Amino acid sequence: MEPKKNNPVYSTNDNSQVDISNDEWKKFLPKDAYHIAREKGTERPFTGKYNAHFEGGTYYCAACGNPLFKSDAKFESSCGWPSFFDPITKGSIIYTPDNAHGMQRTEVQCGRCKAHLGHVFEDGPPPTGLRYCINSVILNFSPL
Repeated sequence: MEPKKNNPVYSTNDNSQVDISNDEWKKFLPKDAYHIAREKGTERPFTGKYNAHFEGGTYYCAACGNPLFKSDAKFESSCGWPSFFDPITKGSIIYTPDNAHGMQRTEVQCGRCKAHLGHVFEDGPPPTGLRYCINSVILNFSPL
């Protein structure tokens, strides 16, 4: 996992809510991470560093360090983004209706800092039948 020395809210074991302004986020998030996390952007499909990544470990929110997904919940969906069928805990993810771009989708956000992560769809594998389609830019990974 990349060190987060310049990010005062980054912690992989602090589960307290993070509520800071976008101006504050802008001070320490890289431009691409800020765009996705705070402006609900997306990376181009098949370009993310974790799209074809299947090492064992844990995926964390790159904005705040919140644990999001275990590698054993990751699967190859061929959609162009890292895909998972189950979050690490129920509270690690927040669900928000997203009706942008003429579509009805469910946005997923970090349960700790409300960073935009991606979307969840009901076309995933068992046991959940869900596909959490997540931007690599907003993920950090720590191997087992």
